[in-house]
Amino acid sequence: MQVFEKIYRGVMQFARRKQAPYYLSALSFVESFILPFPPPDVMLAPMALARPSRALHFATLTLVFSVLGGLVGYAIGAFLFDLAEPYISSWGYQARFDTVILWFKQWGFWAVLVAGFSPVPYKIFTIAAGVLNLAILPFLFASIIGRGARFFTLAWCLARFGPAIEPKLVKYIEYIGWAIVVALLIAIGIYNIKQ
Repeated sequence: MQVFEKIYRGVMQFARRKQAPYYLSALSFVESFILPFPPPDVMLAPMALARPSRALHFATLTLVFSVLGGLVGYAIGAFLFDLAEPYISSWGYQARFDTVILWFKQWGFWAVLVAGFSPVPYKIFTIAAGVLNLAILPFLFASIIGRGARFFTLAWCLARFGPAIEPKLVKYIEYIGWAIVVALLIAIGIYNIKQ
């Protein structure tokens, strides 16, 4: 049964649609301040792979709308944190939020810069920056550099090397997909044993 190949081909077909850049922009915007949304990389990657000549354009859209969403996250932290705090806790982000607050207190500007490559969701950084009233210009500058480096590196690598790798990826997609599922199940099992 070709489960992962069908998913892959469906994602690539979606990535080639005319409306895909609008969805990418919307995802990039809301991901920066709404907790359950995935990072925009999940759309940027297949779009850059499907249309390599437009990869840097897609990275630019992702960056612009991500930073605009970051400003909304900053405003939520600065003015509406009492409303957002219960969601941070109930959705399991409290420990990450506390870590980011500590990073801001220690490194300020540099914490936002690192956010572009950190496993901690960017939305946590944007809200925490507002809570701590981090200066807005350094926040914007660090967001542009950190997020830009992440999105442009991903888009460039996929545009440059993706077309050569894609035939091999498609050939082995089922093995890769099932290996990831097995690895996740093992990780969940180990996590539950340690609890």
